[in-house]
Amino acid sequence: MGLRPAKCYKKVGRPYTRQSKKKPRRSYVKGIPSPKIVRFEQGNKKKEFSKKLVLVSTDKVQIRHNALEAARIAANKILNDGLGAEGYFLKILVYPHNIMRENPLATGAGADRFQTGMRKSFGHPIGMSAIVKENQKLIEVRVDSDKEMIAKKALKVAGSKFPIKCIIQSN
Repeated sequence: MGLRPAKCYKKVGRPYTRQSKKKPRRSYVKGIPSPKIVRFEQGNKKKEFSKKLVLVSTDKVQIRHNALEAARIAANKILNDGLGAEGYFLKILVYPHNIMRENPLATGAGADRFQTGMRKSFGHPIGMSAIVKENQKLIEVRVDSDKEMIAKKALKVAGSKFPIKCIIQSN
């Protein structure tokens, strides 16, 4: 079965994050999957760029870790094809801390043998999500001023991977 749609986890609730490496007995969460996002910074980190563009959320929402990774890959591909590996700097500004849980319900023949319904329905950890506030910066791109249109295109494509509308601000 594939992932549940974003509307199942889009609403912001109380964060569920307690995991401890030093004192594992105090951890409330067991068996957390690691976030899929690989890198938070890409491109040329040392060069000073003249233009900075930021993707900003318009509403409060939870964004899954795989949506963040999809946005990073899409933006990086456009920037790398248009500007080369040293012509930009891309940074993901949010980190997935919140642990999403799911109470799996089976359908089909024989499902009644192992299904418990809503009894003990706390759920198992299935992934991570970042809790994003209204007007929070999500992705930052730095480029030279003559390459601004390529960066805007990359941020527009990256914003389409999120479950909310995003706006692009330039500084």
